[in-house]
Amino acid sequence: MKTVKALHPYDIELVQLSNKQHEFDYELDDRFFGLFDQTLVNGGHLKAHVTLDKSELLLNFTFHIAGTLRLTCDRSLEEFDYPIDTTQKLHVRFGNEEVELDENVLQILHGAQKINIAQHLFDYIGLSVPIKKLCPQFLEEDENAVTDEDENILIYSSSTAPETDEDDDDEGPVDPRWDALKKIK
Repeated sequence: MKTVKALHPYDIELVQLSNKQHEFDYELDDRFFGLFDQTLVNGGHLKAHVTLDKSELLLNFTFHIAGTLRLTCDRSLEEFDYPIDTTQKLHVRFGNEEVELDENVLQILHGAQKINIAQHLFDYIGLSVPIKKLCPQFLEEDENAVTDEDENILIYSSSTAPETDEDDDDEGPVDPRWDALKKIK
């Protein structure tokens, strides 16, 4: 990540906020993605609407992020636009140390003056990126290939009756070594 000064627009001053609901809007573009040392996203244009419900002991954030990301296709290495629309929640409580308790629960110090949400915005965008990044033309081909394969599945079954121990006895003479093993059961 770049300098703290570059992340300053994503600071939320907690001391100045009263215990009620607050709303914040952010424009996330290529400059935002340039703040992070990453190769996941080439850029994009997104709008983030962040709602903060502040109380004495807890901060509840709701992140709604929508827009278009510029990704690189895994198959053709061409850039393409990928639309996202995601809503995520983050719960922040106050405690004696700063620690991430869960993927959606964070603990910060009691006297914290501010919280920076830039990393959280980036992480929630990253969760919206598909594992297999394909241009729309390849995505359609890939979906068609999956449905064609599903239609041609061969299921092989050698018997319709469930197997029981009695079936083994009807097959004729059995090697005496197997009889000795059956006695062990």
